[in-house]
Amino acid sequence: MKKLQLLFVAMMLLISIDVKADDTINSNLDLDNPDVRKCLVEATQSEGWKLAALYFNADEKLVMIFEKDNNSKTYISK
Repeated sequence: MKKLQLLFVAMMLLISIDVKADDTINSNLDLDNPDVRKCLVEATQSEGWKLAALYFNADEKLVMIFEKDNNSKTYISK
């Protein structure tokens, strides 16, 4: 009985860990390049996304957040 309880607890932990989705996009885009930023903004606008925020985080990395229909995508520079 103890083994079944342990197995059940382990399965529940695995399920609960995988539930949260990450909306940060790990890309190889060079966001420090203004041409790359311009192309990213134009490409996302053509798909209906809007630039919601543009800022530097605490690590001095450029962060771009796009939103569309209660969804968001976050791009972070290298």
